[in-house]
Parts: sequence; structure tokens; C-alpha cells
Amino acid sequence: MKIIKISRICLIFLIGFLAANFVNYYMVYGLEAPFSKSINFLGYSSKDVPSDFITEDDIIIYDDKIVIKIDDASIGRYAPTGSMKPLLDQNSNGIRIIPKSEKDIHIGDIITFEDKGSLIIHRVIDKGTDSKGTYFITKGDNNEIADGRVRFKDIRYVTIGILW
Repeated sequence: MKIIKISRICLIFLIGFLAANFVNYYMVYGLEAPFSKSINFLGYSSKDVPSDFITEDDIIIYDDKIVIKIDDASIGRYAPTGSMKPLLDQNSNGIRIIPKSEKDIHIGDIITFEDKGSLIIHRVIDKGTDSKGTYFITKGDNNEIADGRVRFKDIRYVTIGILW
């Protein structure tokens, strides 16, 4: 009987200890953070997530609206292919910019590129150079196979935000 009471006390202490540490973490850091710092919900590591194109200073919040200051941005709409689910699909709205150079595109970014007359929106999973210059390897988040090498001349946009 005493062992059961001691076990319950230890369990209550352990739950309280863990809860206090989680609360303390969020109070100290004030950030929303996933439990895993190395892998996000799509299975990508932290080095594979999109670049930060928008700074906190670029976002202005009013009582009735939010303004995001982005030069030369446009809205992207998507076909219902399913290749980028669950991140985006036909009802998503993307904020996109035209990249000025290859340096504007990083592993993890979502780009729109032209391939045989069609526009494809996929994530950059690798970047390299060969005898023809810089290339990007892309893949849909919901696809098993990468697209192959994409050249900067074929890239139309970089998606810098998704609104659902």
C-alpha cells in the first residue's frame, strides 16, 4: 500500500516538474516552437525550411488590417495537383517575388519555374554547380521523385509567404 502511495506521489511530482519546465520555456523565450527543433512537420530539417524574406519590421499590425511591406510582390494561385500538400493547394494564396539573382534562392525555398511551357511550384532541396553554372534540384513536398536540375533562367518566382 505504501509503495502505491509513493508511486503516485512520484508520478504527480514528475508531471508537475515537466509542466513547469514547458511553461518556463515559453515564458522565457516567448516563442511558439515545435517539440523537435531539427525536423518540421513535413520531415525537413531546419536547414531545409524557406529563407526569411520578411522581417518583423516589415509587418505592421492595425486594429482592422495587417500590412506587409514587400517591394514588387504579387499573389500566386495554385492548380489542384496535390504535389505540395499539405502546405499549399488550389485554395492557398502565395506571396511571391521575382528573384534578382541565384543568390536569392536557398535550399528550402519554394520556387515557381517553367518546364516545357508549364509553371511548376516546388521546394528547392539542393543547390549546386556544374559546367553550365548554378542549378537547383526541386521536389514537391508530396512527391517521391525530384524534378531534376532547374536553371535560374527558368525560375519565375520565389514564394515568400503562404496565406490560407
